[in-house]
Amino acid sequence: MPKRVIILGSTGSIGCSALDVAQHLGTECEVVGLAARSNWQPLQQQIQQFQPKVAVLSDPAAAEKLNGQPGNNGTAIWAGEDAMVRMVRELDADFVLASIVGVAGLASTLAAVERGLTVGLANKESLVVAGSLMVDAARRSGAKLIPIDSEHSAIYQSLQSGRHEEIERLLLTGSGGPFRTWSADQIANATLEDALKHPTWNMGPKITVDSATLMNKALEIIEAKWLFDVPPERIEVVIHPESIIHSMVAFCDGSIIAQMGQPDMRTPIQYALTHPHRHFRGGERLDFSALGKMHFEPPDEKRFPALRLGHQVAERGGTAGAAFNAANEAANEQFRAGKIRFVRIAEMVEDVLNRHAFTAHPDLKTLTAVDAWARQEVMQCSK
Repeated sequence: MPKRVIILGSTGSIGCSALDVAQHLGTECEVVGLAARSNWQPLQQQIQQFQPKVAVLSDPAAAEKLNGQPGNNGTAIWAGEDAMVRMVRELDADFVLASIVGVAGLASTLAAVERGLTVGLANKESLVVAGSLMVDAARRSGAKLIPIDSEHSAIYQSLQSGRHEEIERLLLTGSGGPFRTWSADQIANATLEDALKHPTWNMGPKITVDSATLMNKALEIIEAKWLFDVPPERIEVVIHPESIIHSMVAFCDGSIIAQMGQPDMRTPIQYALTHPHRHFRGGERLDFSALGKMHFEPPDEKRFPALRLGHQVAERGGTAGAAFNAANEAANEQFRAGKIRFVRIAEMVEDVLNRHAFTAHPDLKTLTAVDAWARQEVMQCSK
């Protein structure tokens, strides 16, 4: 039987890469559901190629345009914010790829976990915002969480070499982003064009700006705490500009196990889809003789304060992740809109984090309220 797959966020960079992998896997993988926000034209092309049972657009106007197009091959078109959750709950599926950026993907990801499906997590915000809810739901339902982020996939793979009680440290690697060698004064005057020049990865604008602030590493610290049940003080960030080693696990006997390879998101996506097996995939192989050297350095938390905030949020738990994530999403958006300077992103996030009404054991309603409040605060401060 082929593995039946739902892809949430199919028109984004991760979703498109996942469909490339699905096409490569052929009869081993059947795409039964696709979902996007409003990008109906690429979704229509995906429908024609993969012929899923259901396709969802959370924007009703975009869904109406798609419904009016010929050649949907019998695919049902569903619309609205709740349609993704409905699709996850109702379709016969084995695997859900959660790749909708931001808190918008939280409800559908949680629905997949509650149903007990295998979930490929490319939406780190699900764990950042609602880590305790997600982990508790997985424990009750038996759902398997397999990370798609290259760093967490690397740790997941490296952890196969030892038992949980043998873990000493998790080492999250990062390229350092476009401002790795910039001074504090240069960073203070960084433009959007500067921030979008990522040295290694080709990603969407929100994630690329997160990489420039190192907010992506802060989010990964929080995510790693929930995914791997490791205390934040034993999660470290290592700057590795070549992005060849995707992350490492240090064990109690002094061994360090690393996962490495060419930077290509299709590798962790395929690993998640075929786990616990590995399948052949073409593409460029790592050539150590051509590589020559790899470099490592500690991150500078003075120039990149997001890392300090990430550890604080991971330590505190509760609603801190919701406030942190929402403030960052809003500030990131304000920077991309030209309304605030680059350095204000981290400043505004820290301010909102410190002022939010903290709750240690929130439910989803409380997390949603904190998220809305934090976004509003950023909007007010950026006027």
